[in-house]
Amino acid sequence: MTDLDLITTAQELVAERKGILAADESTGTITRRFSAVGVESTPETRRDYRQMLFTTPRIETFLSGVILYDETIRQSTTDGVLLRDVLVGKGIIPGIKVDMGTTELANFPGEVVTEGLDGLRERLAEYRDMGARFCKWRAVIRIGDGTPTRGNLVANAHAMARYAALCQEMGLMPIVEPEVLMDGDHTLERCERVTTATLHHTFEQLFEQRVLLEGMLLKPNMVVPGKGSLEDMDPTAVAEATLRTLQRTVPAAVPGVVFLSGGQTPEQATMNLNAMNQMGEAPWELTFSFARALQGPAMEAWSGKAENVQIAQELFYQRAQLASAAREGEYSETMERATTRLSG
Repeated sequence: MTDLDLITTAQELVAERKGILAADESTGTITRRFSAVGVESTPETRRDYRQMLFTTPRIETFLSGVILYDETIRQSTTDGVLLRDVLVGKGIIPGIKVDMGTTELANFPGEVVTEGLDGLRERLAEYRDMGARFCKWRAVIRIGDGTPTRGNLVANAHAMARYAALCQEMGLMPIVEPEVLMDGDHTLERCERVTTATLHHTFEQLFEQRVLLEGMLLKPNMVVPGKGSLEDMDPTAVAEATLRTLQRTVPAAVPGVVFLSGGQTPEQATMNLNAMNQMGEAPWELTFSFARALQGPAMEAWSGKAENVQIAQELFYQRAQLASAAREGEYSETMERATTRLSG
């Protein structure tokens, strides 16, 4: 794959009115989410759930790509069709999560670094041959007393940059995901400072590793107050702080910013994305790469029962439609109320 192919994939993923579904939950993560809705987590139930999402009628209207987990890219539907081929058949680009999760960073108590660089070149070749066109790697940054440290930010930024360089070498478009967690009682202002530092180090390392910025996407957190903060989640304040942070750190050569929802409710994530897109022109496309903010209502409605597939797909379609509207700055509370009536 040439540089032009990488650029084309990046641009297709941030196409007008479209965003990305993050369906790359690890087995441990989806097991916890299934448990909350009373579903036993097995290879079959995980397959059934993702099959329900991917076969939703007309979902390709709002989704440009889906990030898969290793198990999912190898699974087939109950009719024997590879799940990745279901997506391709709809014109949706399949991608793959390639990091191996986090581990404690030596000499940095309470901080973690993402693993997965060992053997990555070979794994990328396998995923490329399976039809994946892009990849994702997540770094986890925690705000606390004295954290994050510069050492932690640099270690994660370096790993993300090496991952991105390997992806491009193997012809796969990288999504770089440095997530500053919502966990804690920090203010929006503190989140802005930490996110600014995180992105500064990330792009410094991407430059050092000669990553083609036009052939990558950034998947950051929105700048929000911590879950334990008494601060309100005001969409205007979030949008202003997030855009200010991006303007100070992200080169205009990057085609798009695909936000994670990061523990926000579906409504919060959608309102905040909408507020950003209503604030005028930005040098990047501003869209979504949500997991729970797209899937949450559908997973609750499905609850592992075949008879609930249709209503779950309707809810999934509705949430994707709302995120698509927010991606254009056209979302409204009236649209949200219509979705609430459906889920009720």
